[in-house]
Amino acid sequence: MKPVLLSLIAALGFAVAPALHAQQEILNASYDVSRELFADVNKAFVPYWKEKSGQDVQIKQSHAGSSKQALAIREGLPADVVTFNQVTDIDALADSKLVARDWATKFPNGSSPYYSVHTILVRKGNPKGIHDWSDLAKPGVAIVQVNPKTGGNGRYAALAYYAYALDKSGGDAAQARAFLKSVLANVVVFDTGGRGATTTFAERGIGDVLVTFESEALSLAHTPDSAYEVVTPTVSIVSEFPVAIVDRVAKRKGTAAVAKAYLDFLYTPQGQDIVARNFYRPRDADVAARYVGQFTPVKTLEVGKVFGSWDKVTERFFANGALIDTLLKENAAEVVR
Repeated sequence: MKPVLLSLIAALGFAVAPALHAQQEILNASYDVSRELFADVNKAFVPYWKEKSGQDVQIKQSHAGSSKQALAIREGLPADVVTFNQVTDIDALADSKLVARDWATKFPNGSSPYYSVHTILVRKGNPKGIHDWSDLAKPGVAIVQVNPKTGGNGRYAALAYYAYALDKSGGDAAQARAFLKSVLANVVVFDTGGRGATTTFAERGIGDVLVTFESEALSLAHTPDSAYEVVTPTVSIVSEFPVAIVDRVAKRKGTAAVAKAYLDFLYTPQGQDIVARNFYRPRDADVAARYVGQFTPVKTLEVGKVFGSWDKVTERFFANGALIDTLLKENAAEVVR
């Protein structure tokens, strides 16, 4: 069995073993920082499905970087549904014929039931005076974020820096490149996943700034006696959270109906309320109106409109030898000099 799959199964423990009393069981393979969200979703979905269908269901969870999850599913992890943070990771499953080629049309909003933006978490009192992305390029600011080469969280962060500079400069690519380079030079830790980055910043006390999904930042800032504050930038990139049924697995296990219902539930008013309570931005207008005071207004830019397709984004920014690699090498060379 492949090592990535083994590690995920080990992390699940008994989670992939059949439940003795459940009529059905599905596995949701999700991204790194979605644990709390789907704990709430699953708690609500079980009675919802019982009332709707008369069936009992158990939902098991697997959490890791969505790219790692996609690889594990390709190697045999029996996920019925995926709830990822990167379109490209579901596309990879479609390439392997595990997911329908037209998966993005199966559910509303491009199969993205909620969204977030990238934002900034600072320590209480904001000692470094961080007010926007521009402040992250200042000398002496230590940033913690996910590695853009390995995680969607980090890729959205890099695109947010670049898109902000493009917006402020009137589309000057040279200025955007220079700004991205300056911010990356201040990163002291590139963690492999979102929850690891949070642990580095919050528990290990490293860095002045954590750059992450707004949902993660707000959840930390809203705890009792929180030691953190959220700084919402003036401009940010929209972070999508695409979902899909893993058709090959669901058909084999006979879980296609409950798998679809599970993802449909995320779009219901009840599901959207759970999304908002976990600090993600809901798609439902009525639910969004109830939570309007929870989210600071921000100018949102869509990846596709600013950069083109994710294939183009990957080729330009994140592939081996692309812009991120180039800028990190330039920064390393300057440190040596």
